[in-house]
This record gives sequence, structure tokens and C-alpha cells, in this order.
Amino acid sequence: MKKEYDLATMKSRRNPYAAKLKKQVTIRMGTDIIDYFRELAEESGIPYQTLINLYLRDCVEHKRKLNLNWAS
Repeated sequence: MKKEYDLATMKSRRNPYAAKLKKQVTIRMGTDIIDYFRELAEESGIPYQTLINLYLRDCVEHKRKLNLNWAS
């Protein structure tokens, strides 16, 4: 590895992770849900928003679906 690089002569390339970038959204959640993830965040040292994202990603990867039965 060089001590210094001349950035003016370097070639640029696409970010390989650009497709996996996060998008900011506004979502309403119960305070009990936020409190639950904040407690987990304190225990694990991971920010609570990251924990929520990891949980939702796990649901997507395992194709988990809710079993909703609405009262008629």
C-alpha cells in the first residue's frame, strides 16, 4: 500500500453496494415496540433502528408472513 495516492489520476467506479442503500421513511409504531427495541439496543450495543432493520430483513429473507384473522 502506498503512503500517498494521487486521487486526481485514479479512475472512478460504481459503488457495488449502491443497490443495498437504505431509504429514509416515516412510520408510526407503538411506543411499546420502540421501547422493546431500545431495551434490546442497550443490551446489545446496536442502535435500535438498526435492530428493527435487521429484524425486518430477517422476515424478508425467510419470507415470514403474519397470520391475520380480522373479526367479522
